[in-house]
Amino acid sequence: MSSVIEDVMARKIFNSRGEETLEIDIVTTAGFGRASAPAGASKGKAEVVPYPKGGVDEAIKKLEELIVPELIGMDAEEQEEIDILLHEIDGTKDFRNVGGNTAFAVSLATAEAAATSYGMPLFQHLAGYLANELPYPLGNVLGGGKHALGKAPDIQEYLVIPLRAPTFSDAAKANVLVHQKVGSSLKKMDKNFTGGRGDEGAWAPNMKSEEALEIVAKACEEVSRELGVECRVGVDMAASTLWRQKEKRYVYTRDGTKRDSGEQLDFVLHLVENYNLAYVEDPFHEEDYESFAELTKKVKKCLICGDDLFVTNSERLIRGIKVCAANSIIIKTNQVGTLTDAWETTKVAKKARYTPVMSHRSGETNDAHIAHLAVAFGCPVIKTGVLHGERVVKINELIRIEETLGNRAKMSMF
Repeated sequence: MSSVIEDVMARKIFNSRGEETLEIDIVTTAGFGRASAPAGASKGKAEVVPYPKGGVDEAIKKLEELIVPELIGMDAEEQEEIDILLHEIDGTKDFRNVGGNTAFAVSLATAEAAATSYGMPLFQHLAGYLANELPYPLGNVLGGGKHALGKAPDIQEYLVIPLRAPTFSDAAKANVLVHQKVGSSLKKMDKNFTGGRGDEGAWAPNMKSEEALEIVAKACEEVSRELGVECRVGVDMAASTLWRQKEKRYVYTRDGTKRDSGEQLDFVLHLVENYNLAYVEDPFHEEDYESFAELTKKVKKCLICGDDLFVTNSERLIRGIKVCAANSIIIKTNQVGTLTDAWETTKVAKKARYTPVMSHRSGETNDAHIAHLAVAFGCPVIKTGVLHGERVVKINELIRIEETLGNRAKMSMF
């Protein structure tokens, strides 16, 4: 059989922040798969443990001792069987033994090895010939929080999504133009602005939250007029990083403001209404299901998305669905460990009519697999940055997928 696993190799590489991470190669009789693990700056407490004690070195050691002997001779096509095996070898709920990033990289490299064994693109191997919908790119154009240094805004990400773009290529172009216009506006407003950017290639200026939002909203309006698309603004508040448990307040250091849960709700509603936001991610801390539910009930035509709230975990998502907390979920496979786990969570989300958003992480590699996963999982949105090589590689891969699909390609509906 052409997809039988013959060899597994692991190495240390560096991510976009210069941190050590893990890359894994899987060789089959007729195919090859390679995957590397990203890392987040603001992580949910319920995420799987990325590495065992001892870091990447210990992860490689355990991979070679515990996982490789079991994988050799298995069929890479048996994705679910291999993912179950990874859980069994680890023996914990959060992959603290072998490391969630190890499971992630093995799982993804296996899928690619199976696809190449039969000469298929990954998205078609996972979802079949009928998979033909491209996601809308949700791009980070300005930011602060844990993604930037100094006196950047408290809100972690100011995002743009080009709705109603006729093709993915057009949508990607719109995001780039918004990014450029935001940069030009910042240089005009602040002669001391040096063009600094955060982890994800977004501008990181010295300004308060709503000052930044005004600039992004204006850039979106201009590009919408120029290109005839509907560019709308979104934010990732990463509110768990603002929450101070002892004070029971969200602390906005740059703005010089503290807000309790009720005031935070009012603030977010104000932003949604005043700036016609299309997307709000993590507006409350990761255990505040009630406030998520209250916000979701009060807004229309806006995705209220849980990242730290759900961490791609189906159990946490089901808890949220029961109280109507959010209407959208970030899908980050390395938060939960394996491709099968991420797919199961995505299916739960879709059944409950939650919009799944395939997402990168702030500490990325040049791995482009999430482009294929967005199409294979049927995610209407992909959050993957606008600039910097490790972000653009995902965008460019989606342009290639669009080309591969030809006349069958269409933009998702949501």
